[in-house]
Amino acid sequence: MNSLFAPLKALSFLGRQPVTLPMKPRPAAPNYRGFHINDWEQCIGCGTCATICDNHAIRMVEIKDLPSDPIKGIKPRRPAMDYGRCCWCALCIDVCPTGSLSLSREYVHVGRDLNTYFILPDEKGLHGLGFPKGWAKSSDSDLLDLKRQDMPELKPEQRIDSFAEIVQGFDDQTALLEASRCIQCGMCHDACPTNMHAPEYIRAIWAGDMEEAVRQIYRTNPLANVCGRVCTHRCETACSIGRRGKPISIRWLKRYAMDNVSHERIKQIVSEGCDTTAIGKKVAIVGSGPAGLTVAYDLARQGHAVTIFEALDKAGGMMRYGIPEYRLPYDKLDEDIDVIQSMGVEIRYNTRIGQETTMAELEKHFNATLIAIGLHGGRSTRVPGTDHPQVYSAIDLLRRITLNEAIELHKKIVVIGGGNVAFDIARSLARLQRNKFGEVNIVLTALEARDNMLADETEVIEANEEGIQLFTSRGPRRCVVKDGTLVGLETIRCTSIFDEQGRFHPMYDENDEIFHGADMVVEAIGQAPQLEFLGDELMERLEWDRRGRPIINTEGRCSETWLWAAGDVVQGPDVIHAIAAGHRVANSIHQYLSTYR
Repeated sequence: MNSLFAPLKALSFLGRQPVTLPMKPRPAAPNYRGFHINDWEQCIGCGTCATICDNHAIRMVEIKDLPSDPIKGIKPRRPAMDYGRCCWCALCIDVCPTGSLSLSREYVHVGRDLNTYFILPDEKGLHGLGFPKGWAKSSDSDLLDLKRQDMPELKPEQRIDSFAEIVQGFDDQTALLEASRCIQCGMCHDACPTNMHAPEYIRAIWAGDMEEAVRQIYRTNPLANVCGRVCTHRCETACSIGRRGKPISIRWLKRYAMDNVSHERIKQIVSEGCDTTAIGKKVAIVGSGPAGLTVAYDLARQGHAVTIFEALDKAGGMMRYGIPEYRLPYDKLDEDIDVIQSMGVEIRYNTRIGQETTMAELEKHFNATLIAIGLHGGRSTRVPGTDHPQVYSAIDLLRRITLNEAIELHKKIVVIGGGNVAFDIARSLARLQRNKFGEVNIVLTALEARDNMLADETEVIEANEEGIQLFTSRGPRRCVVKDGTLVGLETIRCTSIFDEQGRFHPMYDENDEIFHGADMVVEAIGQAPQLEFLGDELMERLEWDRRGRPIINTEGRCSETWLWAAGDVVQGPDVIHAIAAGHRVANSIHQYLSTYR
């Protein structure tokens, strides 16, 4: 009987006072891992948090109104959290490159709708109640290595009297450490004009597979040795690691991979996947700079017969005749060119269009023609005195130095210009001065202020280390000539470079004048195309823009259906952009030739 009525004993407790505590949240510990907080101003949408989440609890959501800038490494998306999957491990916090993600001390959410457990966190938290932060990124929990590995370089006293390559390259251990810093976010891929597969080749380097790294590099870049040394490396500007630390050395890692696979093996790797169903159309390319070589590489791999016409005795264009060898060793450039030739590309050296052959002949004997001549002409300031024989063009001098032609060198030199060409010629002449006179006496004057130099910062720093004097915010007034002898350059302070509409219109303070003594002046203020080879008839048929360059469509095609143009001649000097243009043009020509009758 006791067992039958025993459950009724519970009724005796109905009249008693409760002894349990009320059901309400207790304050969380300072480092509690509650719901996510995301500072949208700091977040760049890289997606690293979603990649590292083993539970697939994070999904990146596109948001239209957010800013998007691939060059700066910003994507218009934010992470959304699925709390049905989240285990609050905080790996997403510890790996976040910007530190925008953290966990709050809020941990209570009750709802019958399962969709309410899938949220897009912002800085206000899950319920917008402003709970304080709990677990956040700290020096103890940060999974990222923000310190960039140093690149060994020749010291100024070692390099000033020779054209030996300055940058020495990574050793195995340094390359491994640098590659290990990459979080594979892909921001570099989106920023690169050629969309190089940098995460893939960096991962291959980290895994110790250099051949795979080379394979990934050549997916989009046939000038890998060149770009491993002189690329403007816009990808590094977008690198998410650079938000709080130093970006990955993407360019130097490319160089490391290329330097650690034999040239013959590289050619074998590149030959993989070539089109065996050759179409056999004939393509002529005028000029062997980066754009021309890229188009030749792409079309040859697709089975076309490509012939490059080069006016000089070696290929490379401005890469060879405009970039000094201490920045780009020409034997490495030759290796890149040899890879392209191994695809079956023919290069006819010392062949000037307009002399040995004509554009009319190319139109007649080839199915398509590309103009890729670069910018081999120099521009002049045209200030009084620039017609003196001791006033030179930087472009001409750089070419003569590469060709080992004799230059009438002087003890006091002034270079006008603030771009890479100006610093290249100043530093080249400094080496020649040091060899001949035992000292460097070169002044470089630039319109730009020091903080807005057009040249790469590395160029500016290294020029200063090599003894070149820099005068910024200075514009040339006149080259001073006395009794037929050049004695110097007068400059005045530049107060502004552009007008209110952003047009180039320098303004000067005429009262702020400096005289720079010199017996040689070099102008390095810009480059111009040399298009006389086209001939009067073709120049009449083509359409031209205000800069005197052929008008092209988005695919690089000119107003003449058989003619394309790419590279510096239509868009200005830059190797990686020329390569990107080359890929677009090659695709356009291939499509045209595929339907050609």
